[in-house]
Amino acid sequence: MTEYVQVSTATESEDQAIALAGGAVKNRLAAGAQIAKVKSVFWHLGEYGTGEEWQILLKTTADRYPELEAYLLKEHPWDNPEVCAVPITAGAERCREWIRDSVGGALS
Repeated sequence: MTEYVQVSTATESEDQAIALAGGAVKNRLAAGAQIAKVKSVFWHLGEYGTGEEWQILLKTTADRYPELEAYLLKEHPWDNPEVCAVPITAGAERCREWIRDSVGGALS
């Protein structure tokens, strides 16, 4: 398994995104998060739709991902939010150290 992942989710409002990201970072489930307003095109409940959402990108380790996912699913304002993780296959050593040190130290 890749040692580092970037996790994404989205919320309806900026305040919800800040609260969700802030809790993840304060609890050391993620090293940091970026929040951006995005336009979305999607299928939901069998219907095609478009809209604006606040996307959250969080960086963490693969070891901490299960806890981050559980937190996001529990605290998210939506019943069935998108929570996806993609591997970080390359990155500056100091960035990877920052992620590792921020969420709980050395990886095994």
